[in-house]
Amino acid sequence: MLQNNSQLKSLINKLWDQFWAGGISNPLTAIEQITYLLFMKRLDELDLKRQSDAEFTGEPYTSKFTGEYALPGSKEDDEKIDKQTLRWSHFKRMPADEMLLHVQTRVFPFIKDLNGGTAPFTRHMANAVFIVPKSSLLVEAIGIIEQIFEAIEKDAEQGGQTFQDIQGDVYEMLLSEIATAGKNGQFRTPRHIIKLICELVDPQLGNRIGDPACGTAGFLLGAYQYIVTQQDKEKNKRKPDEDGFIRSSVSGQVNEQVRTMLEQSLQGYDIDATMVRLGLMNLMMHGIDNPEIDYKDTLSKSFTDEGSYHIVMANPPFTGNIDKGDINENLKLPTTKTELLFTERMFNMLKIGGTAGIIVPQGVLFGAGKAFVQTRKKLVEEAELKAVITMPSGVFKPYAGVSTAILIFTKGGQTEHVWFYDMQSDGYSLDDKRNKLDGYGDLRDIVSRFIGRNPEKDIDRKEKCFFVPKAKIVENDYDLSINRYKEDVYEEIEYDPPGIILERLTQLEEGISGGLLELKQMGIK
Repeated sequence: MLQNNSQLKSLINKLWDQFWAGGISNPLTAIEQITYLLFMKRLDELDLKRQSDAEFTGEPYTSKFTGEYALPGSKEDDEKIDKQTLRWSHFKRMPADEMLLHVQTRVFPFIKDLNGGTAPFTRHMANAVFIVPKSSLLVEAIGIIEQIFEAIEKDAEQGGQTFQDIQGDVYEMLLSEIATAGKNGQFRTPRHIIKLICELVDPQLGNRIGDPACGTAGFLLGAYQYIVTQQDKEKNKRKPDEDGFIRSSVSGQVNEQVRTMLEQSLQGYDIDATMVRLGLMNLMMHGIDNPEIDYKDTLSKSFTDEGSYHIVMANPPFTGNIDKGDINENLKLPTTKTELLFTERMFNMLKIGGTAGIIVPQGVLFGAGKAFVQTRKKLVEEAELKAVITMPSGVFKPYAGVSTAILIFTKGGQTEHVWFYDMQSDGYSLDDKRNKLDGYGDLRDIVSRFIGRNPEKDIDRKEKCFFVPKAKIVENDYDLSINRYKEDVYEEIEYDPPGIILERLTQLEEGISGGLLELKQMGIK
């Protein structure tokens, strides 16, 4: 996690302070403007890397900076410019005032129209504006971003972090620093929890993968990273990252055919236009040239993408209500609570045989209301509910202290037993600082035990993980709270015989009496 790299944390704090001092005080506006600059830097860097890889492998690749660019509104040939001048590595060396004008009037319009036509990126960037107001702020920001990328590269080399969710990390860091983060409701799922869920649902190349509330696209990026790693013939030789998982870099690991399949496999939605742009840029910064993220309320009547996903992974909004008249008619639960409606939405998005890995507040597991019970009944009766993994309340700090759980289920399967796991540690401190602890916490244990789970053997409910038969769950009104089924371990304490205890008390009393007598003889009253 980015918070555990003090150099990166210091640089991002510095970047945030520069934007604040430069007059951009709205948190999400600042994050968006910073993202544009990160995107320009990463686009140049990734393009040069791909050119180098193409020369080595013989795979065809056409640089995004090849040819000329016609400036918006231009009609004459003399108003075209060499695309090479639009590279970060070119304009960062310009004089300050000239550079600001160049980025505002040339580079940013080029970025907005990067994919051309009606591509989601072009469509959602149409209303985007570059509002860095001063050349001095731009110069400072470029210098800090250069240092950020150097620090990330160093972290990759020394810490085994060969894959970096750059925008997601910066976004997470900025959100943790701003007071309005909780009010905006933008809580990024920790990267190591995304990795864990990917390991449990095991997305494969060719699967259609969706997230109905994708934010900065962390789950889509996690699925992409997981599948890329499966294509890496050297993955078994790589050392685990700081969370105990093997992940490969995107660079040079996939050919054009695989990359195209991956791009066509990932689909995200979000109701926040800023999040849509951030998510699109985040995926593009990691080699997904034509990402599919759309602005849409997936709980509303406008959403029609039902029954078409092999994999759904998501951490939808935990709390809130939606206007009853806006709810999609395919959502049958008698509720307006978003945490329940999103659970049903993700169930409906799956194909028969498709698998979901979702995060829900623990209240969903035991709520007594009619809609809560119906939600759990649906997962048990109309799917194979494979796992309920409860997580400690500190996992989402510093944003929120809510207790959460991971649900893994396959639509259309048959539930016979449900596997429960009581996560005690995710490898980080559970306070606001979220410092990295020694080891991986329960992360690797969860994966290995999930893969090797056996309903005939894992029946001791005094352990941290165990199976519960479906009949027992039905008997308890489909309650999925682990505390309903876990048996407490009582340690038997052996006490000394009463005679020995009485003798000790007598000796203590004699000692106290003797001490008081000594004090009296010393004249102390």
